[in-house]
Amino acid sequence: MNTLFSLVVPVILCCVAVFALHKKIDVFDALTFGALDGLKVIVKILPALVALLTGVYMLRASGALDALSLLCKPFFSIIGIPPETASLIFIRPISGSGALAVGSEIIRQYGPDSLIGRTAAVMLGSTETTFYIIAVYFGAVGIKKTRYAIPAALCADFTGFFVASLAVRLIFQA
Repeated sequence: MNTLFSLVVPVILCCVAVFALHKKIDVFDALTFGALDGLKVIVKILPALVALLTGVYMLRASGALDALSLLCKPFFSIIGIPPETASLIFIRPISGSGALAVGSEIIRQYGPDSLIGRTAAVMLGSTETTFYIIAVYFGAVGIKKTRYAIPAALCADFTGFFVASLAVRLIFQA
Protein backbone atom coordinates (compact mmCIF):
# COMPACT_ATOMS: atom_id res chain seq x y z
CA MET A 1 0.00 0.00 0.00
CA ASN A 2 2.87 2.38 0.81
CA THR A 3 4.33 1.75 -2.63
CA LEU A 4 1.07 2.80 -4.23
CA PHE A 5 1.04 6.11 -2.36
CA SER A 6 4.69 6.80 -3.19
CA LEU A 7 3.81 6.60 -6.89
CA VAL A 8 1.03 9.22 -6.81
CA VAL A 9 3.24 12.30 -7.32
CA PRO A 10 5.40 10.81 -10.11
CA VAL A 11 2.27 9.60 -11.93
CA ILE A 12 0.69 13.05 -11.70
CA LEU A 13 3.89 14.68 -13.00
CA CYS A 14 4.04 12.22 -15.89
CA CYS A 15 0.39 12.88 -16.76
CA VAL A 16 1.02 16.64 -16.77
CA ALA A 17 4.09 16.18 -18.99
CA VAL A 18 2.18 13.98 -21.45
CA PHE A 19 -0.72 16.45 -21.51
CA ALA A 20 1.70 19.35 -22.13
CA LEU A 21 3.40 17.45 -24.96
CA HIS A 22 0.02 16.64 -26.49
CA LYS A 23 -1.06 20.31 -26.35
CA LYS A 24 2.42 21.48 -27.48
CA ILE A 25 2.92 23.61 -24.35
CA ASP A 26 6.43 24.74 -23.41
CA VAL A 27 6.50 23.38 -19.83
CA PHE A 28 9.71 25.17 -18.83
CA ASP A 29 8.34 28.51 -20.04
CA ALA A 30 5.08 27.92 -18.14
CA LEU A 31 7.06 27.00 -15.02
CA THR A 32 9.23 30.13 -15.13
CA PHE A 33 6.19 32.32 -15.83
CA GLY A 34 4.41 30.81 -12.81
CA ALA A 35 7.49 31.31 -10.63
CA LEU A 36 7.66 34.96 -11.72
CA ASP A 37 4.00 35.44 -10.79
CA GLY A 38 4.70 33.82 -7.41
CA LEU A 39 7.55 36.22 -6.74
CA LYS A 40 5.31 39.17 -7.61
CA VAL A 41 2.73 37.96 -5.07
CA ILE A 42 5.42 37.58 -2.40
CA VAL A 43 6.61 41.15 -2.99
CA LYS A 44 3.02 42.42 -2.68
CA ILE A 45 2.20 40.62 0.58
CA LEU A 46 5.59 40.84 2.35
CA PRO A 47 5.01 44.27 4.00
CA ALA A 48 1.69 43.13 5.48
CA LEU A 49 3.24 39.92 6.81
CA VAL A 50 6.20 41.76 8.37
CA ALA A 51 3.85 44.22 10.07
CA LEU A 52 1.60 41.39 11.31
CA LEU A 53 4.46 39.35 12.77
CA THR A 54 6.01 42.44 14.37
CA GLY A 55 2.67 43.27 15.98
CA VAL A 56 2.32 39.74 17.40
CA TYR A 57 5.77 39.81 18.97
CA MET A 58 5.16 43.28 20.40
CA LEU A 59 1.80 42.19 21.83
CA ARG A 60 3.35 39.21 23.61
CA ALA A 61 6.51 41.00 24.77
CA SER A 62 4.70 44.05 26.15
CA GLY A 63 2.41 42.02 28.39
CA ALA A 64 -0.69 43.42 26.68
CA LEU A 65 -1.81 39.91 25.77
CA ASP A 66 -1.62 38.81 29.40
CA ALA A 67 -3.51 41.90 30.58
CA LEU A 68 -6.25 41.37 28.00
CA SER A 69 -6.50 37.71 28.99
CA LEU A 70 -6.92 38.62 32.66
CA LEU A 71 -9.58 41.16 31.77
CA CYS A 72 -11.66 38.66 29.77
CA LYS A 73 -11.32 35.61 32.02
CA PRO A 74 -14.59 36.29 33.93
CA PHE A 75 -16.52 36.53 30.65
CA PHE A 76 -15.03 33.28 29.38
CA SER A 77 -15.93 31.52 32.64
CA ILE A 78 -19.55 32.64 32.30
CA ILE A 79 -19.95 31.28 28.75
CA GLY A 80 -18.14 28.02 29.50
CA ILE A 81 -14.75 28.56 27.89
CA PRO A 82 -11.87 27.67 30.21
CA PRO A 83 -10.35 31.04 31.23
CA GLU A 84 -6.87 29.53 30.96
CA THR A 85 -7.29 29.45 27.18
CA ALA A 86 -7.87 33.24 26.94
CA SER A 87 -4.37 33.97 25.64
CA LEU A 88 -4.83 31.31 22.94
CA ILE A 89 -8.14 32.87 21.91
CA PHE A 90 -6.52 36.27 21.42
CA ILE A 91 -3.37 35.14 19.62
CA ARG A 92 -4.89 32.49 17.28
CA PRO A 93 -6.58 34.93 14.84
CA ILE A 94 -3.27 36.76 14.48
CA SER A 95 -0.54 34.14 14.37
CA GLY A 96 -0.52 30.39 13.87
CA SER A 97 2.99 29.91 15.23
CA GLY A 98 2.25 32.17 18.20
CA ALA A 99 -0.94 30.22 18.89
CA LEU A 100 0.96 26.94 18.67
CA ALA A 101 3.47 28.24 21.22
CA VAL A 102 0.68 29.39 23.56
CA GLY A 103 -1.18 26.10 23.06
CA SER A 104 1.99 24.15 23.86
CA GLU A 105 2.45 26.17 27.05
CA ILE A 106 -1.15 25.48 28.08
CA ILE A 107 -0.83 21.75 27.38
CA ARG A 108 2.52 21.58 29.18
CA GLN A 109 1.11 23.41 32.21
CA TYR A 110 -2.23 21.59 32.54
CA GLY A 111 -1.48 18.29 30.82
CA PRO A 112 -2.68 16.86 27.51
CA ASP A 113 -5.49 14.84 29.12
CA SER A 114 -6.89 17.71 31.17
CA LEU A 115 -10.05 19.51 30.13
CA ILE A 116 -8.01 22.68 29.55
CA GLY A 117 -5.33 20.89 27.51
CA ARG A 118 -7.89 19.12 25.35
CA THR A 119 -9.85 22.34 24.85
CA ALA A 120 -6.69 24.17 23.76
CA ALA A 121 -5.84 21.39 21.30
CA VAL A 122 -9.32 21.39 19.77
CA MET A 123 -9.31 25.20 19.60
CA LEU A 124 -6.04 25.11 17.66
CA GLY A 125 -7.62 22.81 15.09
CA SER A 126 -11.02 24.51 14.96
CA THR A 127 -10.08 28.06 14.08
CA GLU A 128 -8.04 29.97 11.53
CA THR A 129 -5.35 32.64 11.59
CA THR A 130 -7.78 35.26 10.36
CA PHE A 131 -5.50 38.28 10.02
CA TYR A 132 -2.72 36.26 8.42
CA ILE A 133 -5.14 34.82 5.84
CA ILE A 134 -6.60 38.25 5.12
CA ALA A 135 -3.12 39.75 4.76
CA VAL A 136 -2.01 37.02 2.38
CA TYR A 137 -5.09 36.51 0.23
CA PHE A 138 -6.46 40.03 0.15
CA GLY A 139 -2.92 41.40 -0.32
CA ALA A 140 -2.24 38.97 -3.16
CA VAL A 141 -5.15 40.29 -5.20
CA GLY A 142 -4.75 43.92 -4.12
CA ILE A 143 -7.91 44.32 -2.03
CA LYS A 144 -7.48 47.22 0.39
CA LYS A 145 -10.99 47.44 1.91
CA THR A 146 -11.99 44.20 3.59
CA ARG A 147 -15.52 45.45 4.43
CA TYR A 148 -17.24 42.73 6.45
CA ALA A 149 -14.61 40.03 6.00
CA ILE A 150 -12.78 40.71 9.28
CA PRO A 151 -15.86 40.98 11.54
CA ALA A 152 -17.40 37.89 9.92
CA ALA A 153 -14.16 35.92 10.25
CA LEU A 154 -13.72 36.96 13.89
CA CYS A 155 -17.31 35.89 14.63
CA ALA A 156 -16.53 32.55 13.00
CA ASP A 157 -13.36 32.25 15.09
CA PHE A 158 -15.22 32.99 18.32
CA THR A 159 -17.91 30.48 17.35
CA GLY A 160 -15.14 27.94 16.73
CA PHE A 161 -13.64 28.61 20.17
CA PHE A 162 -17.02 28.32 21.87
CA VAL A 163 -18.03 25.14 20.03
CA ALA A 164 -14.59 23.58 20.62
CA SER A 165 -14.98 24.19 24.34
CA LEU A 166 -18.54 22.85 24.32
CA ALA A 167 -17.58 19.75 22.33
CA VAL A 168 -14.69 18.91 24.67
CA ARG A 169 -16.96 19.29 27.71
CA LEU A 170 -19.69 17.14 26.15
CA ILE A 171 -17.36 14.40 24.95
CA PHE A 172 -14.89 14.17 27.83
CA GLN A 173 -17.11 14.99 30.81
CA ALA A 174 -19.94 12.64 29.87
